[in-house]
Amino acid sequence: MAELHRDPVLMVGDGWEAYRLLDSGRGRKLEQYGPYRFIRPEAQALWSPHEDEWEAHGEFVPGSDEDGGGRWQLDPAVPEEGWPLAWEDGVRFTAQCTPFRHLGFFPDMAPVWRWMGEQLDGCADPALMNLFGYTGVGSLALSRYGSVAHVDASKKSVAQARENAALSGMEDRPIRWLIDDAAKFAAREVRRGNRYDGIILDPPKFGRGPKNETWRIEESLAPLVADCRQLLDENSRFLFLTVYAVRMSSLALAGLLDEVFAGLPGRIEHGDLAVREEGEDGRLLPTAIFARWSNPR
Repeated sequence: MAELHRDPVLMVGDGWEAYRLLDSGRGRKLEQYGPYRFIRPEAQALWSPHEDEWEAHGEFVPGSDEDGGGRWQLDPAVPEEGWPLAWEDGVRFTAQCTPFRHLGFFPDMAPVWRWMGEQLDGCADPALMNLFGYTGVGSLALSRYGSVAHVDASKKSVAQARENAALSGMEDRPIRWLIDDAAKFAAREVRRGNRYDGIILDPPKFGRGPKNETWRIEESLAPLVADCRQLLDENSRFLFLTVYAVRMSSLALAGLLDEVFAGLPGRIEHGDLAVREEGEDGRLLPTAIFARWSNPR
């Protein structure tokens, strides 16, 4: 029976050549994405910034609603079509200022990608699934270990993921690029009797599928996790669940996994993702909550 670890875990991402968190405070953060610096809202930056004035190539100015509206104010030097960045193991991708205030990938996921690789150590030809896969950086990171089913309802996101694969020279990696509703795809995989060695899911608060299916995380998450459980067995290695911008505790996510994964061995953990700020004190800026099931071999 999977053992629930109640003490929270911190998964901290440090900057690398393509990305750095330079400063944060008073509800904003200053980040470096390759040659460009950007200011974005960050509600969890409750402290004061180290510097009173920030120089940046662009800033996202939030709207009056709490659901993420707003607009970018950009220097003409910022390429509208985006610019290439890189992570480890030859993974390359295009950064771009999107209408959703982020830049086409989530740098706080870097320690998650490494963790998943550690869980797959010694697993021959694993079958992996990335639900809500977005622009594919996580799928490219996973593809060095085995085959990946990359699932996202957005045609644009899947097209960008394919372009990132080409940019990385990984067009021939065993990745299935699937434009599909994540919940419906997982349910069909259960009916087909398929299994996976690892699953990562990063669901939004609200979304719509390609056939106008409605996703609301409070209603839709538990059934999806239950289907994911049926796609895993005692030889599988992990499930990793992240949640952003929701009034929810990581302990609640862990409680869900504790119930659904009761028949499997391994352990269940929960906690925060965070990015370490540059500077002498290295403040940790929390970005998301997570829960994970792992089955060490």
